[in-house]
Amino acid sequence: MSAEKPSRAALWGLLLLLAVWELAGQMQWVGQGALPAPSAILRQGYLDRADYPAHLWGTLKTALAGFAIGNLVAVALGMLFAWYRPAGRLMAGVNVTLFAMPAIALVPILVIALPGDAPRVVLAALSVYYPTMVATVLGLTQVDARLLDLVRVYGGGEAKMLRWVRLRSGLPALLSGLRVAAPAAVLGSLLAEFGSGGSAGLGTYLIGSLGRGDPARLWGIGLTATAISGLAYLLVDQLARRFAGNTQSASTPLGFVPGAERESSTRRWLLRAGAFAMPFVLWWGVVAGFEALGVSEIVLRGPLGVVEHLFTQDNASDNRAQLLGALAETLPYTLLGMLAGLAVALVLAVATTVWRGLGHSLLPLALVSQSMPLVALTPLVVLVFGRDTAGILVVTVSVTFFPAFVTIAQGLSLVPASAHDFVRVYGAGRWRQLRLIALPWSLPYLCAAARLAAPRAFLGVMIAEWLATGTGIGNLLNVSRGMLDFGMIWSVAVAAIAIAVALNSGVGLIERSVLRRYAMAPAS
Repeated sequence: MSAEKPSRAALWGLLLLLAVWELAGQMQWVGQGALPAPSAILRQGYLDRADYPAHLWGTLKTALAGFAIGNLVAVALGMLFAWYRPAGRLMAGVNVTLFAMPAIALVPILVIALPGDAPRVVLAALSVYYPTMVATVLGLTQVDARLLDLVRVYGGGEAKMLRWVRLRSGLPALLSGLRVAAPAAVLGSLLAEFGSGGSAGLGTYLIGSLGRGDPARLWGIGLTATAISGLAYLLVDQLARRFAGNTQSASTPLGFVPGAERESSTRRWLLRAGAFAMPFVLWWGVVAGFEALGVSEIVLRGPLGVVEHLFTQDNASDNRAQLLGALAETLPYTLLGMLAGLAVALVLAVATTVWRGLGHSLLPLALVSQSMPLVALTPLVVLVFGRDTAGILVVTVSVTFFPAFVTIAQGLSLVPASAHDFVRVYGAGRWRQLRLIALPWSLPYLCAAARLAAPRAFLGVMIAEWLATGTGIGNLLNVSRGMLDFGMIWSVAVAAIAIAVALNSGVGLIERSVLRRYAMAPAS
């Protein structure tokens, strides 16, 4: 009965949402038709039905290839990191960079350097790497030590422990990571279609339809992209339930730090220095690989090439001014959007904790906002809210609030009942319990939500600038691509990655300081 009520509430919430949407579309309440009625979207989809098969297959084939390649690499490296901890610590800088990296920053470089569908496959693979790698490491390391001891007592070595204990115990965590990776692969493929010049793909279809002034077609494409992202998640979720039972999807951890080991200070500092250097080593290796494939040196830039572009060329001062000016436009929106997204997430998490029926009713809308790819969402937001500050903030909030909401709500739901009972016997009501117990106890989850939101906010602002406002670092990247200014393309990409990593690291520092001072220790 308890499982039926949430499903029924979610169904009624979805039906109510569709009814209000249909009325708003028919009466043209929003932007004089910018929000078309669902019936109009279905009608336009039927008229465009001949266009969809080729575009759907164009996106799906590259997403599937990237999903397979990215997950194979992630699982292999995850097994290495779990088996040999120093390797994981040495690659920590690369892993954090890949987690925080705004994917759109790589699109022009990949499109120029790689032929055909390769950029879409590479970006899809990069999009799935981090969640699957972290899930693999967690699954292989968070096992019952007694089971390992049992295998060891009977003469089994590391290979036997991996086969009989770690792989079996880690399967639910791995499948949880694949749930996150499935829609991420679709998003990566769509992002690479963004300016790739390809002939088939939902992203290509969306960009080509922007100038036609037909909101119903844009909404149809966007909702189709949302549907395949949602179906990708549900498919992997069903496979996970089939092979690992009815397990819940765990939140993807926001940093990768293998278990602590006793080691000398010299070795510790060497590993830290290596972790810092590895992203640059990998960068040099990628550039060398592209050169070996015959990509022109004019297109490629290594670390020294970016330094030359920004500091030693004759026009380096102009290049720096252009880049810093674009960042000055982007960063305020990033910080404001991140704070607004966290505020919305916190309010919704508290509201759905106090009134659980509200959470079931809002679930369909929240899932749509989470599943809809950014490249599909941004043009629709522009139609409704315009190309100024409101449009940028709506895009940024929409891409940051859902993961933050899930994380905060999870923290609020895990507060021990005994803690609530302790203040309840002294007469504390529901709101006072929330203020005195639930919010302080779940503070680590709020900090984790902020760490997750930071790079997503930067990505959201960049895409809004590229598609909508014509300002900031997103627009500079787009303009540089059109002018074939490869030095600026690489400089923008490096600056975007550095800012995203710095935001993530800065939130991490604040998190550690706040938790040391205020957080309540969770009950064991």
